[in-house]
Amino acid sequence: MKWNFTISLLLAPLAYTIHHAEEHLLYSFRDWRLRYFADNNPLSTEAVFMVLTAITLIYILLHAGFRNRASAYAILTFLMATQVVNALFHLFGTIYFNDFSPGLITGLLLYLPVNAIIFHQAMREGWVTWRSTLALFVTGALIFIAFEMVGPFPMVVVQFFFYAWIAFEAIKGRRKEDEAASQHD
Repeated sequence: MKWNFTISLLLAPLAYTIHHAEEHLLYSFRDWRLRYFADNNPLSTEAVFMVLTAITLIYILLHAGFRNRASAYAILTFLMATQVVNALFHLFGTIYFNDFSPGLITGLLLYLPVNAIIFHQAMREGWVTWRSTLALFVTGALIFIAFEMVGPFPMVVVQFFFYAWIAFEAIKGRRKEDEAASQHD
């Protein structure tokens, strides 16, 4: 098996599954979160797990199928918001509140290394640069903050934006292929 960006993306849902187990089977992240933050997410932890896993898998499939910059940026931005910034949230939450944040262990020992592998592969294959990675991190942080402050709605809006962008890029790419084919006829 050739280890590439698309294959490395499969590590993300696995990391999320293990992270979710730490947060909700070993400890109670929801109880910790409610001690310090408003309860603005009506979804159960199981629903959040299913939705985030499904979105991740959809992005992986979209990138495997279309392999365009939009699909790469979409999955990478999503991972920045849901995994990289999430790991930092657990770290800073633990430090700031002087109270262990469930999810800290897998956030640091799994999310950060897994995403380092994913982003390394993305850079190696030319999907991102250091500058675009920084922009994706900032965008992911803003999405994470919006989710924490408002609830799931901003995440839904972002998903529709990315799906539309991926479709647009796929259609644009198809037109270029059709034009190139017609020139050879």
